[in-house]
Amino acid sequence: MKFPAELKYTKDHEWVRVEGNHAYVGITEFAQHELGDIVYVDINSLGKEVAREDVFGTVEAVKTVSDLFMPLTGRVLEINKKLDAKPELVNIDPYGDGWMVKIELTDAAQVEELLSAGDYKTQIGV
Repeated sequence: MKFPAELKYTKDHEWVRVEGNHAYVGITEFAQHELGDIVYVDINSLGKEVAREDVFGTVEAVKTVSDLFMPLTGRVLEINKKLDAKPELVNIDPYGDGWMVKIELTDAAQVEELLSAGDYKTQIGV
């Protein structure tokens, strides 16, 4: 399993790639593996300000539906439209084409509260 060192992670299994005042958010390889085959991603928070740890959407797998929790407070600028036609991108490439939302950060200081790759691996016991 991969845990890119340049990303930040949450205890709820989201990853964050910060680029200036923006960030891309998705779920980790561990999370997609636990969920199984993803069949639908439902995100209806475009244009909305979503507080850290609030739900910004759901991901549906063959066995379950799981909430997606916002790792940082921010306004949702973009939803990955590729997931409408190919939700399995989350399984195939969770850190690349399987990203879920792009946000504009409201409080960049929150980034420092996220987990490093090493800390996340320790949390999940890898």
